[in-house]
Amino acid sequence: MSENRAADEAAIQAVLVDSYKAWEAGDADGMVADYTADATAIMTGSLRGSRTVIRDSMAAAFAGPLKGTSTYNKQLSIRFLGQDAAIVVTESGILFPGQDEVPDAGKVNATWVFERQDGEWLVAAYHNSPVLALAQ
Repeated sequence: MSENRAADEAAIQAVLVDSYKAWEAGDADGMVADYTADATAIMTGSLRGSRTVIRDSMAAAFAGPLKGTSTYNKQLSIRFLGQDAAIVVTESGILFPGQDEVPDAGKVNATWVFERQDGEWLVAAYHNSPVLALAQ
């Protein structure tokens, strides 16, 4: 990996860490601070079509069913598409109060699409899908 890509990878990982910390703090504004205005988030049963919609839905969740939660996140891969785009794949899950680990049934594989705008790496899209065990 070239030095330039190492710096890009570190900047992208910093965006992810900031988003995870904001989640743990229940801070919807902080969670989407590094999202593009037209970012999309697709999760089972929902499409959120802008940073504002993502922020509003997360604020409601942090005030309700996701209050006091944090997340488990493991980066599986990162690849760059040209100079100004990257795809990060993670295994993630929600840790509810009292949990030390996410049960397998609660884990998702997530795809994060990053775009560099004005020198800053921003989340342009997020999608997750449950991790399913293959039938034996």
